[in-house]
Amino acid sequence: MKTIVKFLPAIISVVLIAVICIVLSVGLTSCGGNKPKEAAVAKYAASDTTEVAVYELTENEETKELTATQAYTIPRGSLVNVYPTPETVGEVNYLRLEEEAPSVESDEEPPIHYLLESDLVDDQGACVRETSRFVRTSVTVYENPDTPDIASFFKKGTALEVTGFDKVNDDGTVEMYKVKSGETEGYVFGKYLAATQEEADAVNTEYYDLNKDKIYETELYCGAPSSMDYFPYDKSFDTDKEIPQEARTLYMNAGTIDYIDNYIECAKEIGCNAFVIDIKDGGLAYHADVAKEYSPTSFDKSLHDIADYKACVDKVKAAGIWTIGRIVVFNDEQFAADNPNECIYNNGVNQEWPSAYSRLAWEYNVKLAVSAVEEMGFDEIQFDYVRFPENTFFMSRDGSADFKNTYNEEKAEAIQNFCFYAADQIHKAGAYFSVDVFGECSNGYVTAYGQYWPAISLVVDAISSMPYVDHFGRDVDTWSDYYTTVYNWATKAAEAQTITPNPAIARTWLTCYDVPYWDPVISANSAFLGGQVQALWDAGIGQGGFITWNAASNVNIYYNVGEAFKRDYTAK
Repeated sequence: MKTIVKFLPAIISVVLIAVICIVLSVGLTSCGGNKPKEAAVAKYAASDTTEVAVYELTENEETKELTATQAYTIPRGSLVNVYPTPETVGEVNYLRLEEEAPSVESDEEPPIHYLLESDLVDDQGACVRETSRFVRTSVTVYENPDTPDIASFFKKGTALEVTGFDKVNDDGTVEMYKVKSGETEGYVFGKYLAATQEEADAVNTEYYDLNKDKIYETELYCGAPSSMDYFPYDKSFDTDKEIPQEARTLYMNAGTIDYIDNYIECAKEIGCNAFVIDIKDGGLAYHADVAKEYSPTSFDKSLHDIADYKACVDKVKAAGIWTIGRIVVFNDEQFAADNPNECIYNNGVNQEWPSAYSRLAWEYNVKLAVSAVEEMGFDEIQFDYVRFPENTFFMSRDGSADFKNTYNEEKAEAIQNFCFYAADQIHKAGAYFSVDVFGECSNGYVTAYGQYWPAISLVVDAISSMPYVDHFGRDVDTWSDYYTTVYNWATKAAEAQTITPNPAIARTWLTCYDVPYWDPVISANSAFLGGQVQALWDAGIGQGGFITWNAASNVNIYYNVGEAFKRDYTAK
């Protein structure tokens, strides 16, 4: 007993020191120093915006009160490890991060960071907290986030209730929201939406103002440029392929499959680096399963076995040639025969032309494109006849036609909306997307059939116009001086490229047949093709390359124009 009493002061001292150390340790754990002894737990950062704030807590030396200051932000949806015991500042709880974000190397102790406890959730499905969104760019509504199936369409300015989402991207943005307006519910891409009504109603003034007055001198019944969208469109997607900046391209119709080796040999000899290969032009080039649902007639009349066609495409790819699958979209008599209610109705007769307003036609062609990428491995999909028919002006002027305009869109607006839809799905499948337009589109107004160069160039990866030198008028010789004809056209096309954000590559279809076809006076040779290509370069849009239009895909003519493929157009 005496021994214990003897050492009691020392024991008390040790206990006091231990208590002090524990107190100090707890204090250090709150605002710095050692990590807490408890195990960290996984949480997800949640917000109604794309970012979540991370804070640093500091203690006032005099009052000992804690103050929270924002240090940086992390993307919404981020997985973080935090210690579950909160640090309270005022009446707000903060949870300490277990791991710090990478920082500049320093000898100093790294600061300790915290997140608001209210900004953390256990389930990533709860990390998106916005309850409303507004349509900034008219948007397709999907039945689900995994397929191109269309549920409906929402126009610019529509207020939407957010009912869910599919996934959060690495930058905290939502890929697709599940939304509802009235009785319509489905998924829409988040990039087309805004947080407020004011943002949704706004326009991209910089480019909108450059386009809004581009109208023809008389009414064409196609819609004003102001009906379209000019916000920059993000064309990036997940791919390790790079689209050729200068594609020197041969056109292959569906019949070339039986002789593909000859064309590959020609391409190697003349220096061709890309093929446009028909998938659908009047009929299907191969037995595509997609057609069974949308157009059985197209499937039944398709030309080739799918395995044979794929073997052809594989040979082209193995030769190092860029493969572009061409699909004629709205000029489709076989689809029209199977789906008469989707066609333009004029003077009591269904036209053999599916309306560009038809969402069923949209679905069919885009699903055909996606399957061609996934099954055939096409590097790029090219859509042709992305328009209303040539006589649209007369049908519109006379008021005799029912264009089946379900969503009250202007014609040019519908064409751009279709391009948005197609680009999203084709990019998602891993391929680039291009669209053909009439040569008239370079004239700086919205055409009667709905094509407007800046609005299409905004969306697609490559825009391919068709300034065929014998198509500018039969009463005037526009083909003998082919350089001037193409140059005059190309200067206007180059101007159209300047009034849209992030314009597409201009890759132009050029005349590669004897002209004029009713009384040939010029044979398709290297001088003829090369002069047209030089005109493109001199006007400022040759860098994107060219495509030879020869409907027969005549291999002899392709050899005949071969020197034009080899020529350096930057050298005068």
